[in-house]
This record gives sequence, structure tokens and C-alpha cells, in this order.
Amino acid sequence: MDPVSVAAFTDTYLPTVNGVTYTIQTWRDRWRERGGTMRVVYPASGEYDPEEGEYPLRSLPFPMYDGFRLGTPHIPAAVKDVDVVHAHTPFAVGLGGVRLARRKDLPLVMSYHTPTAEYADYLTSRPRVERGIERLAERYEKWFLSRADAVVCPSEDARDHVAERIDPQTAAVVVSNGVDVEFFAPTDPTPFRERHGLPEGPLVGYTGRHGYEKNLSEFLRAADGLDATVVLGGDGPARDRLESLAADLDVDARFLGFLPREELPAFYSALDAFVFPSPVETQGLVALEANACGTPVVAVDAGALSNTVREGLTGYHYAHGDVDGCRDAIERVLDEQSALSASCLKRREELSVDRAVDELSSLYERVVADRRVAKTA
Repeated sequence: MDPVSVAAFTDTYLPTVNGVTYTIQTWRDRWRERGGTMRVVYPASGEYDPEEGEYPLRSLPFPMYDGFRLGTPHIPAAVKDVDVVHAHTPFAVGLGGVRLARRKDLPLVMSYHTPTAEYADYLTSRPRVERGIERLAERYEKWFLSRADAVVCPSEDARDHVAERIDPQTAAVVVSNGVDVEFFAPTDPTPFRERHGLPEGPLVGYTGRHGYEKNLSEFLRAADGLDATVVLGGDGPARDRLESLAADLDVDARFLGFLPREELPAFYSALDAFVFPSPVETQGLVALEANACGTPVVAVDAGALSNTVREGLTGYHYAHGDVDGCRDAIERVLDEQSALSASCLKRREELSVDRAVDELSSLYERVVADRRVAKTA
């Protein structure tokens, strides 16, 4: 039997590069390989030509968050004949998914990729306004998630967050985003190092969005005086400030800008340690990608990273805000790099996206069956 057909609604997609985009792309590709249909509805940017099965909607830039666009809650005609609706984000395009599920009486699955309330302090510097935004965000998330037949959380931490702060009655299940372990594998980093002019010696780094919420300034301060070169891939609104901070510190920092996806395995393989100081992750997909390439991770002991990185096996943690602790963790990973790398490689199959899609398939089949039973009751 062919997999159920799915309409995926998302407020963030290409050309924006982030964990949500990669997850949707990878799940869609795996679904196609299994003979299924997964159509993607997303905000148009004018900078990306849609592939078959991708349906861009009219959109406007969001002034307070660079790279994010506000789409419309429109439902393309081509996605109305599906078995399941999957909303990956809770904003305008995601609301279109809710509308489709309600109009067609279809099962609705939602993904909890991002705790929106955690981003309030990046929209305002006024504490009272920030608290108000957080309360509104949590009330809205509770309303949104309550519409779902199932909520997909990429980690136990995200599931617990939904239960404790959003709605304990939500039918939340853990399904990892998964890593394409065929693509993210140990790679000879020599050509990458030469291409980007990286020096000999230890490299510690990060790739991803340079957003203020990623807390990358903590990494740079921890690297002050460290006997290693800092390598930062990616871009975002905090980049200029980060470059200025690195110049003020005793840090040999190389800002590589956006890295094409095909370069990422070599980037991870070139690093001796991947440093991830973001306290707002619901899984931390780049940490798992680094592990799949044999690179241990230094992670803040907050959010999903507390569990995504296994202490003493795939890396080490430090307390949020503890710059000295971050530096100590980096040095410890560098000292134990060989053993930690071997431990990371032993875990590769656990990270596989194919395992994640198996679980996703079972979930889709369950919500479709439950809806059919409900209709005949």
C-alpha cells in the first residue's frame, strides 16, 4: 500500500536555510522515495524557483526578524485532495493548513519546531512588553496546538515544554527530525580547509543562523585566548555585531558566510569541536549532523541540547551564561577529541532520518485510521 498523501504547510522554507527547511525537504524526499506524495505550501520570496509539488504563496517581509516572510493563509487547489494535513509552523501559512483540515474534515498533525515565546526578547528590549508578548505567544500556541490530532515534537524536552507550558492535554509524540546519515558522514576536510584558507591546528566552530537567540557571543567570549581558530558558517542579523566582538577579543575568527549544503559534511569534518550555545533549541539538528560526521559538540545545558548531546559520549555541556564553563568544555572536548569522535560514529544509525520517517509514517496512518473510525461512529 502506498503511503498516505500529505499537504505540508510551513511559514519558513527555501531560500531561507534552517532546521525546519531541511527537515521538511528531507522528509518530503524520503516520502517520494517510498512512493508517497507530500506537497509543500510556503511563502514565496521571489528568490527561489519552486520544484514540482511546491506551492509558493504571496508574502511580505517581516520587519522585526530578518529572513522571515509573512505568507497568506491561502489553500492552493492542488493540495486539497490529500489524506493528512501537516502544519509545521503556527503563523499565517500554518493557519491555512488548519483551515484545510477543518474544511475537508482531514486529520491535522502539527510540528512543534520552535517555542515562539522564547523569541520575545529579540522583538523588544522592554521587560514588561517582553513578558506580555510571551504570555500572548503561549496562549496562541495553546489555541493552535489544541486543533491538532497529534503534535510532533523533535525531542523529549520539546514534548515536556508543550505539556508543561502550553497544554497538558495535547497529544504530543516524539519524532526526531532525523539526519541523512548517507550525506552527513566523515569527509576528507583538506579541500575545504584549503578553499577557505583555514590554518593548521584545532578548529572550533558553528554553522547556522546568526540570530541573537543563538547566543553566539557567548561562544566568542569563551574562545578568547583559546589555542584554536573559530570558524563560523552561516549568516543572520547578529553577524555584524559578532564580527565586531571577535575583533575586540583575542579570537582568530573566520566568518565564512552561507555555506552550500554540499559543503556541510566537509565543514563538520574539519572541526575538532562544534560549539552550540543556543538555549532555545527544540532539538538542535546541526549538533546531530556534526555528530554524524564524527565531530563532538560543546552544548549549553539548556533546552533540547541537554539531551541531544550525550555527556561524555558525543560531547560536553556547560551552564548557560558560564563563559568559563564553555571554555573548559571546549578544552575538554579538544583533549578527548579522538575518543569522542569514535563514540559519535557509533551512534550514527540512531540518528537516521529513515528511522524518523518510519515513525512519522506510523503516526500518519494512525491519525487517518482514527478519523475514519470517528466518521463512522
